[in-house]
Amino acid sequence: MVADLAKTAPRFFGLAYWGLLVWNTGTTWWMWNSTDIGTIAAIMFNSMLMTFPWWGYFHLKKKGKSVGYISLIAFWMCFEYIHHNWQLSWPWLTLGNVFAAYPDSVQWYEYTGVQGGTLWVILINIVLYEGWLSYQQQAVSKKIIISVLLLLFLPLLISYLVKPTVPKETGTENVVVVQPNIDPYGKFNAGTAAEQIQLLLNLSKQAVDSQTTLLIWPETAMSIADWQSNISNNLYYQPVFEFSRQYPLLSLVSGIETFKNYGTEKATPTARQAGDGTYYDAFNAAVHIRNGDVLSFYNKSKLVPGVESLPTFLNFMAPLFEQFGGTTGGYGRSASAATFAATGNKYIAAPIICYESVYGEYVGEYVQKGANLLTIMTNDGWWGNTPGHKQHLQYARLRAIETRKWVARSANTGISAIIDPGGSIRASQPWNKMSTLKYAIPVISGETFYVKWGDYLYKLASLISILFMLWKIKDRITKNKP
Repeated sequence: MVADLAKTAPRFFGLAYWGLLVWNTGTTWWMWNSTDIGTIAAIMFNSMLMTFPWWGYFHLKKKGKSVGYISLIAFWMCFEYIHHNWQLSWPWLTLGNVFAAYPDSVQWYEYTGVQGGTLWVILINIVLYEGWLSYQQQAVSKKIIISVLLLLFLPLLISYLVKPTVPKETGTENVVVVQPNIDPYGKFNAGTAAEQIQLLLNLSKQAVDSQTTLLIWPETAMSIADWQSNISNNLYYQPVFEFSRQYPLLSLVSGIETFKNYGTEKATPTARQAGDGTYYDAFNAAVHIRNGDVLSFYNKSKLVPGVESLPTFLNFMAPLFEQFGGTTGGYGRSASAATFAATGNKYIAAPIICYESVYGEYVGEYVQKGANLLTIMTNDGWWGNTPGHKQHLQYARLRAIETRKWVARSANTGISAIIDPGGSIRASQPWNKMSTLKYAIPVISGETFYVKWGDYLYKLASLISILFMLWKIKDRITKNKP
C-alpha cells in the first residue's frame, strides 16, 4: 500500500525503512542485554538492507502489477539467501521462521525449508492486499476468494498429510543433556574453571546410567582455552577423562575453547600472530571424547558477525567492534560441517554450535555427512530472560522438520530440550535452572528432499532477480541513447 501511495522513490524508501526499523526493533531488541552500541548498529543496518528488495519492487511495479509482485517475491527471497551466506550473515528474521512456534502448520518444510515459508508469507500478503483493494472497489471476485482460501488452507492440509508418525524407541540406549546454568559473563574466569568442570561432572553422574551412550554439554562448557594438541594433557580436564574411563561406552560431546598453532605460516585468513612470530587460530569448538579414542574437534563455522568474526571489508572498524564485545582478530572456523561417531555407538552426532542452528541448509550438510542426531550446544544466557533464547529454541524445531531428525539441545542457562522429527518438544528444562534431561532417542537415517537439494527456491529467486536487474539496466541504457 505504501508503494502505491508514495509519489517519489526517496519518500517510499524512507517510509519502508522506518516500517522495517520498527519491525526489527520490536523483534530483536533483546540483543541490547549483551551489547548496546552493537544492537543499535545491527538493527539500523539490517533495516536498511531489508529496504532494498522493496526499492526494487517500487521501480519494477511500473512495468505492471504481475511483474511488480513477482519482482517483490524474487528480490526478497534473494535478499534472504544473501543474508544467509555473506560475511554479515543475519538470517534471524527470515520470514519463514515465523512458523517456528507452530510446527504443525509447516511440516512441508522437509521439502522446502524455511524458504518455502517465506514464499507462503509473501503470497498470502499479496492476495490479501488484492482482496482488500477489490473490497474497496466493491468488486470482490470469486478468483480472489478462491485464491485466499487455497493459500491459507492448502499448505495446512499438506502439512497434516506429510507429518510423520514418529517411531517409539525400542531399545534402552539413552542420551543425557546437561544444563549447568552457569553465568556466561563469569564463566571464563580461570579461578572458577575447576568448579565449573566439577559441576558438569556431578550433574552428569546423577543422570548417566549403564545404558547412556551419548552425553551432551553446552557451548564452551570446557572454557579453559588450550592448544587442541594438548587438551588431553590439560590439568583442568583430567577429571573429565577420568569420568570417561568410568563409562567406556559413553561418548561426550561438549563445547570447548581451543587454539591451533600453524608455526611461521599464516595458514588461514583468521590466523593471529603471537609474540614469538608464530601464527595461531582461536576456536569456539566442539570436542568428542570417548575412552580409548583420539579426541575429535569441530570448529564453529557460522560465526556471529561483529562478536565472533569481523568481515574483511570492515577491518578498519576493528577498534569499534572490540569496544562492544567483539573481537578484532576473529575466531577461526572449519571449512564445512562434520560429524562425531564412535564404534558401537548408534548415535552419529551433528555438533551444531549455537548460531549455526539458524541455518537450515548448513544443518543439512551434517546429515549429508551421516549425522542421525542433531546435537545443539548453545549459550543463550548473554541476553538474559528475554525473547531471544525462546526464539532460538523454536528455530531448532524447524531444523528437526527440515531434516526429520531428533534434536538434543544443551543450553547453558536453558532452554534445553529434546525435539522429535515433527518439531514437537518431547522434554525440556526451563530457563535459569540447573538440571539434566535423559531420553531414549530413536535413530532415523536417510535424507529429506530439502537436505538433498538445500536452498533451491532461494537460488531460483536469485536467478530471477538477476534477470530483472538486467532488464532494468537494459531499459536505462536504451532510455539514455540519443
